[in-house]
Amino acid sequence: MSRFVLVTASQDFQRKVSQAVRGALHGSVQVLPPSVLLGGPQELFDRLTGEPPEVLILGPGLPEDDALKLATVFDLQFPEISLVLVEDREPEQVITAMRAGIRDIVSPSADGDQLRVLLERACLASAGRRRGLVAAAGPERAPGRVIAVMSPKGGVGKTTVATNLAIGLGKIAPMGVVIVDLDVQFGDVASGLLLEPEHTLKDAVSGAAFQDSMVLKAFLTVHPSGIYALCAPQSPSEADHISGEAVSHLLSQMAAEFQYVVVDTTPGLGEHVLATLEQATDAVWVCGMDVPSIRGLHTSFSILSELQLVPQGRHVVLNFADRRSGLTVQDVEATIGVPVDTVIPRSKAIPFSTNKGVPLLQDSSRDGAARAFGKLVERFDPKRNAQPQKKLHRRMVIS
Repeated sequence: MSRFVLVTASQDFQRKVSQAVRGALHGSVQVLPPSVLLGGPQELFDRLTGEPPEVLILGPGLPEDDALKLATVFDLQFPEISLVLVEDREPEQVITAMRAGIRDIVSPSADGDQLRVLLERACLASAGRRRGLVAAAGPERAPGRVIAVMSPKGGVGKTTVATNLAIGLGKIAPMGVVIVDLDVQFGDVASGLLLEPEHTLKDAVSGAAFQDSMVLKAFLTVHPSGIYALCAPQSPSEADHISGEAVSHLLSQMAAEFQYVVVDTTPGLGEHVLATLEQATDAVWVCGMDVPSIRGLHTSFSILSELQLVPQGRHVVLNFADRRSGLTVQDVEATIGVPVDTVIPRSKAIPFSTNKGVPLLQDSSRDGAARAFGKLVERFDPKRNAQPQKKLHRRMVIS
């Protein structure tokens, strides 16, 4: 599917849009000649393959009347498609364009970064309208799964697990996954996904975004794999402005809009972690293959059981697994008192992917760690869970 359709004869602007999308936004660009305006939506769709686009870009260099006429028809028949007009217009002309259904206007001289931000916003608006139309046409969609990725101590690869899980879930539910970096002081999701966000968590829990989910979506960053990200504040001091109540409200908003909300929490059991657990449907517990990490996990289970904050979906991930550590999976299970669900072997590919900002599941790696991440993702696949499982737990072997 071509997520973006551009109608223009300007080759310079074609290149500009393609560069803005390439490597930054999920999907491709299909360019159509101005002649499709005369045939209306039907001729435009006849030239496309697959599903309708999310964003239709009109211009530059199109006859104004024909462009606005097509926009009016699209706004009536296909309101889920975001319409963008490329033209320098006077203020009074902007009103005319908006009445025709144009959602945004951009100058032909806009640079690549400006175009990328505008197209991100148009995609978010399109996704919101699609979900609204689905909800209006049938029963209300159940809230998405909120998956808290947690660890009692730092340094166990929690962010690596969270980013790979989000990338993997994005293949199950394209454009239906958001990863939230709740390590509010030293979050690494942005670097782990090679993102440079314009907005962060602080923006999303204050002002209009706190009241309006559509405004909230404007603060998300689109990853090339087709997932969204809400990154941690740029300064540790900004964490003081983020309360547990705000976190709880934010995750509730996210669950109403996305099929999967992956939350990379801060180590320990602080205010933000407890607020996350109140909203979580699942918890992915990450521990390393060392005694302090394993004992910390056992203690966390005990405390949260007393507080009745253990989510129904429990998934234990043993990271950095290595026969030479002096411990076995059986030793870990005996200490924490529950089965280990996923064992991720120690791998040289993991630090390399982290430094590169490209998770293993995005890079289509065949490394053993990538296969383990894939098994973790499968635990959240509704198709897999719909099938009867012969065994609830299979003893893992460290390679």
